[in-house]
Amino acid sequence: MIKQFKLLAESNFLTPGFKDQFRLIKVLLCASKALAWRCFSFRHRTWFQLLTFFPDSKPPLYFRKRNNGHNPLLLPIYVLFIGIFLASSNGFSQPVNSRAALFESDEVFQITLRGEMKALMKDRSGDPVYYPLELAYTFQNNPETTIPVEVRTRGHFRRLRENCFYPPLLINFKKNGPQEHTLFSEQNKLKLVMPCKQDQYVIYEWLAYQIYSLVTPNSFRARLVKVQLEESGKKPKNPFYGVLLEEEKQMARRNGMIPVERDLRPQEVQRQPFLEMALFEYLIGNTDWSIQYLQNIKLIAKDTNAAPIAVPYDFDHSGIVNAPYAHPAPELKMNSIKQRRYRGYCIQAMDVYAETIARFQELKPAIYAIYQNNPLIDEKYQKTTIRFLDEFYETLQNPQKLEKDLLYPCDPNGTGNVVIQGLREH
Repeated sequence: MIKQFKLLAESNFLTPGFKDQFRLIKVLLCASKALAWRCFSFRHRTWFQLLTFFPDSKPPLYFRKRNNGHNPLLLPIYVLFIGIFLASSNGFSQPVNSRAALFESDEVFQITLRGEMKALMKDRSGDPVYYPLELAYTFQNNPETTIPVEVRTRGHFRRLRENCFYPPLLINFKKNGPQEHTLFSEQNKLKLVMPCKQDQYVIYEWLAYQIYSLVTPNSFRARLVKVQLEESGKKPKNPFYGVLLEEEKQMARRNGMIPVERDLRPQEVQRQPFLEMALFEYLIGNTDWSIQYLQNIKLIAKDTNAAPIAVPYDFDHSGIVNAPYAHPAPELKMNSIKQRRYRGYCIQAMDVYAETIARFQELKPAIYAIYQNNPLIDEKYQKTTIRFLDEFYETLQNPQKLEKDLLYPCDPNGTGNVVIQGLREH
């Protein structure tokens, strides 16, 4: 048995956190076997009597060592030692987590960033620098865990001071650093979405990520957190909501792929995943994306030669979020972000969309459930969002309107072929 545990612990089928647990179980097995040998051999009947309170001068026959050196009746004792370990609170002073543990739950917890916060928030330059900070968090009534990190500002539109009060942040963890065996195990560079104006819009954007995770696993997982900023030597500010985004490499690895970056047209990515992505962007009323400029798009593929899958992110300019700073690009000639515009490429045959439309019809109850009776949003936003979703599903049930909207990219007089470049070169 011990040999089998050793092979499993050294295999590639376990994440590092689970490998550590299996190695410890292996040690416990060895220890329990040695203890059992010591307790139940003829030469140590005194130990046996002490531990089991048997008054016999000799151990019972069924506890004696067999001629082949093994006693099969000792197996329950080994299992007992392992059971005691697994039934303990955590097995370690801090919980051991796999690389996906941070995004395995939707439970909101608080993180605190401590250090030169004022200098960090002022660094909105085109080449921001990293600032050494402490990231602290408490989770599930465990003691506070503190991790040294480096943090810098990131982003384009939301990093500009004239647009947003808080810039988005990039949290850099030291490789194989103290974050191992914590909730942030295996994290490297983690994006933190900060509130641009008010933090309720961060919640609304997080809910959009929840919708897309229903559509496909080829999506970024997001974790809603409370964020507190503590300037050194000053009173901490009130916490607000933020969103931690799954790393691109982890998202790709979770789907058995790798990140790629290429110059290509929308027709060159995998079609069915593209149609799902494009219809999702149409659902939430988002036009702030493009394949050509990789504007709010990441690409993943099985290998460097395979056709990639487009994965969207950054939904704050969508109609479903309805942030006060969001406006459609002037080139699109749209009146409002609440106006939907399908941004896929021209496909004349409507039957190509049948599978995608059926997928969204199937997901309708789950999508509505995200907003219904949600304690994180107020009644007004819930009602307006339900109406916004109703309009989408009414269009799916109206063949003429659906065909008009989905074939808009085929209109030579429209703006369906306008490519959104965004702020990537500004």
